[in-house]
Amino acid sequence: MSTPIVRASTGSAPFAVTFTDDLGHHWLADEPAEGGGGDTGPSPHRLLLSALGACTAITLQMYAARKQWPLQHVDVELQFNPEGTPAAGNDISRAITLQGDLTDEQRQRLLQIANMCPIHKVLTGEVRIATRLEATA
Repeated sequence: MSTPIVRASTGSAPFAVTFTDDLGHHWLADEPAEGGGGDTGPSPHRLLLSALGACTAITLQMYAARKQWPLQHVDVELQFNPEGTPAAGNDISRAITLQGDLTDEQRQRLLQIANMCPIHKVLTGEVRIATRLEATA
């Protein structure tokens, strides 16, 4: 598996950012109109939540398929700081709905697996960000 690379670039629209990755995907982010943006895409906080939601759903689907469990559908609802901004840190609430003829034991195991998805581990672990300025052309 290659190391993921994402590039974020601004354009002429205030606060709009376009993204490309090393696999050729394209997407965008923006701030809502009330924040001065054009609301042409999800905000950075929504992108963060979407990464956790996607990873959770995919991880559960992969695990259930490997175990040949009858998981038919996964819904993940996420909220960033649902009770307002805390004094320290941040809170994410995650509600998972599993559809399929699963036993209580299977459901509990899938909950454990959700807490082990790679993005969950990133968000709950230590993250180091090395930042540098590149020379302009």
